[in-house]
Amino acid sequence: MRIGELAERAGTSARSLRYYEAHGLLEARRSTNGYRDYDEGDLRVVKEIRSLLDIGFGLEETRPFVECLRAGNDSGAVCPDSIAVYRHKLSELDGCIDRLQAVRDRLRGELDEAITQAG
Repeated sequence: MRIGELAERAGTSARSLRYYEAHGLLEARRSTNGYRDYDEGDLRVVKEIRSLLDIGFGLEETRPFVECLRAGNDSGAVCPDSIAVYRHKLSELDGCIDRLQAVRDRLRGELDEAITQAG
């Protein structure tokens, strides 16, 4: 399939696909006329990338998942490097949640103090 069809089927743009290719995450084959040519495996890779980006992963963080799919696995999440990225991302999120909870607690304290003083 050509780049426009892949973009449509994956729910993204041709520009994004060229960006993924420039970063080594997508590998287009070239037809004799020079057009990019993709297959169903490439569609799976792009859908994996899009899915991970949608939940907050950075583009580079998708690389282990892409490599896992390219290695022939049914899922990009089953390889040790992918699992490590999941763990790292979860740790980052836990840290963000902790910081937000601390800010919320402080704000709640400030509000309670303001209410008491306004009294």
